[in-house]
This record gives sequence, structure tokens and C-alpha cells, in this order.
Amino acid sequence: MKDSYDFSKGKRGRIAKPAPEPAGKVKITIRLDAGIVDHFMAKADESGGAVGYQTLINEALRRSLEAPALEAMVRRVIREELKGKPDAA
Repeated sequence: MKDSYDFSKGKRGRIAKPAPEPAGKVKITIRLDAGIVDHFMAKADESGGAVGYQTLINEALRRSLEAPALEAMVRRVIREELKGKPDAA
């Protein structure tokens, strides 16, 4: 070990660039209820480690966005049921 080292040409910051995030993914911080996190962690454990809890949360959110709204679904069903029925007037 030397008695002294010359850091006059040293630079502050990272030594290596961080690994790029996967395409289409965004890193965020989010606060969720403990019960929700526990549920998805249990589901991830049930999979034997095949899928992570964050992936499961992402899939649930995606299904929620892609599913038709409940109101629109109820209206469609009512219209279908009323179609062809004689008026009660």
C-alpha cells in the first residue's frame, strides 16, 4: 500500500453506466396497500418463482385497462335483453 495516492484527475460519479431498462418499461416508485402486495407476492410464491410479483401486478393493471367498463357492459346487456320485447305501454 502506498503512503499517498493522487486523485487530482479523478471524476465524481458512476464508474460504469447503468444497465438500460428493458424497452417499454418505466421505473417508478409507487405505494400500494400491504394486502395488495401480500396477495401478489403469495401468487408469485405459488408459481414457484416462475413469475415475479411486479410482473403479476403489471398484468393485472393491463387486464383492468383492456377490460370493458362495467357500466358499458351493463348497458349493452340491458339493450340486448330489451331488444325485440314488446313495449309495455
